[in-house]
Amino acid sequence: MPLFLDRHDMKGTSATEVAEAHLKDLSIQDGYGVKFLTYWFDEERGTAFCLIDAPDQETAQRVHHDAHGHVAGEVIQVALSAVEAFLGRISDPQSSHPSETVMPEPGHRSIMFTDIVESTEMTARLGDVASTELVRAHDALIRRALARHDGREVKHLGDGIMASFESTVAAVECAKAIQSSFERYNRASAEPIHVRIGLDCGEPVEDSHDLFGSTVQCASRMCSAAGSDQILVTARIRDECGNGYDFVDLGLKNLKGFHQPVQAFEYEWRADVSG
Repeated sequence: MPLFLDRHDMKGTSATEVAEAHLKDLSIQDGYGVKFLTYWFDEERGTAFCLIDAPDQETAQRVHHDAHGHVAGEVIQVALSAVEAFLGRISDPQSSHPSETVMPEPGHRSIMFTDIVESTEMTARLGDVASTELVRAHDALIRRALARHDGREVKHLGDGIMASFESTVAAVECAKAIQSSFERYNRASAEPIHVRIGLDCGEPVEDSHDLFGSTVQCASRMCSAAGSDQILVTARIRDECGNGYDFVDLGLKNLKGFHQPVQAFEYEWRADVSG
């Protein structure tokens, strides 16, 4: 059966009430040929997301309606592998103690793109074998930083990596760690590697038919707009980091695929002594 992720506006609803609604879905799902796999709830933003194995969207919505009345405002079809890559799980979290109730985390994620600067020229100059070795070095440095900052690799892009983070602060700290690691690597290497990084954050079901559609697209475009050794972020990233980080307002940028200019900020990772 197809897999769907839906979005609910649950402002003013507690985590306990959302958990109870999820249990009501589970209690009647068999009668509709539907399986509710898990959910995410963000009490601060008032949004909930359900992952559902169902014959179609209408049947999934009918279960919500009949179980508790909280029907979804938006529903998209998703791939199981993509959900796991972005959100980290595809089933309800389990407690180590049977008596404890584990509340699922928010669905909000920060998305990072990295890209090797002038990778095409690097391949033409060094050849396939040598350039492949540099890409391997690039991958190792980035994956090490992801592991240290609770980042999850979503996709390898050939000359870059897309990653997901539950914490926006962790995403920015990881971006800083990546650039710092390449700076150290380049001081000791005859063939330097320079990368650019772009970051944005958002929720899994937005104004797009794709999982994290506009967030992924914006983070990718921020990466493309960045220069060598630069980290560009959106206003959402800057706002969620709060004080203590050096962001420079670069003004509005026209990004491919966006009808309106997008505010861009450079994270001055060399000047930032936080973390």
